[in-house]
This record gives sequence, C-alpha cells and structure tokens, in this order.
Amino acid sequence: MLLFDGVCNLCNGFIQWMIKRDSLALFKFGPLQSPVSQALLEQAGWSGKFLDSFVYIRQGVAYDRSDAALRAISDLGGVYGIAKALLIFPKGLRDAVYGMIARNRYRMFGKAESCMIPTPELRARFIDQ
Repeated sequence: MLLFDGVCNLCNGFIQWMIKRDSLALFKFGPLQSPVSQALLEQAGWSGKFLDSFVYIRQGVAYDRSDAALRAISDLGGVYGIAKALLIFPKGLRDAVYGMIARNRYRMFGKAESCMIPTPELRARFIDQ
C-alpha cells in the first residue's frame, strides 16, 4: 500500500511512475488525505496527519520518507531492486534530502486543486474507490 499526498504533483508523478512499472499490479494506492488512508496509518501504529510524507505499508509495517520510497521501488523487482542498496546510507542523511524536497515540493512541482482521479482501468488499485 502506497499512501501519498494526493494534491502534490511530484507525488502524483511518482505514483504514475510506479504504476507504469508495476506490471504485476502488486501495489495499491491511496491519498493521505482520505479517511481510509488515515485508518490504515492508525492500524500501522501512526496517528495524526502525515501529508508531508510518503508512506509504504508492507506486511503491516509502515515505512515513511526515504525508507518508503526506496523500499517500494526495490519491491518492483528486476533492475529496480538496486534501490535497496541506497538504504546503506544513514536514514538521517537520506531523510534530510527527502525533507528538503518535501518542504519545497509545491513550489517546485506545483499543487493540484484536488486528489487525482484514477482512470477506470486503475480504479481497483486505489483504496478509496
């Protein structure tokens, strides 16, 4: 389960990138703004709003920020498995870079007026549909 800021153009672009490469349809997606996503976060031990993060829930464990992105990419398999190697860098360093981008994502990439609406073909892969 990949939870993302549904109004962030960068986040939406990343989700589109993942969808194109997830040929086995392993991932489901949901905007962090939704009640369903908030409930999933609480079940995974999170509370409150996390709209500035990217969260990957895998086997009941919630990963955020750089851990979420790198683990999700590596779980695509094949050549993308190399992303797991980047986990050797200290989390503090990885998350500092992630945080810098997250703080400036709307200014750099823009913000949508509402969460993306999946196509009919993709609707089943989104948890709030």
